[in-house]
Amino acid sequence: MPTITKEKSKHITLLLNGTIQSIKHVIPMEHQILKLQLLEHPLQLQYGVLIGLTGDVKGKLVLSGDATIFSAIGEKMFGMAIEQEMLASFSGELGNMLGGGLSTNIVEDGLKTEITAPTILEGNTKLSGYEKAIHLPLQLKQIGDLSIYLLLD
Repeated sequence: MPTITKEKSKHITLLLNGTIQSIKHVIPMEHQILKLQLLEHPLQLQYGVLIGLTGDVKGKLVLSGDATIFSAIGEKMFGMAIEQEMLASFSGELGNMLGGGLSTNIVEDGLKTEITAPTILEGNTKLSGYEKAIHLPLQLKQIGDLSIYLLLD
């Protein structure tokens, strides 16, 4: 395997492990991480948040799920209903927390990244133009499913 391919593979492994660690630290509820999937088509979603990744690895971290999933996570974290404008703000902050945790986790392995400000995605949204997309499905007990995507440039 050529050195560049080995390095990309190592970076992907570090990103996935860093994301999983971040999920475990940020999301305060019982959950199960399901089998990883490679996306073969453009990503389509109705509600989510996008965090850009810059530095040694370029791409995007996308959280996608029904708005009620984000609301339920916020309610679990803060003990109050998260709705309307607060929901968009909370969703962005959840993306920041996961992206920031990811960046912190992988810097320990020598991979430096920074995150961009969150972009809230609402309505029929289609994302394309990335080299590789990895879907990390997350099942939140008694709440539902949250999809996490690493879109790598």
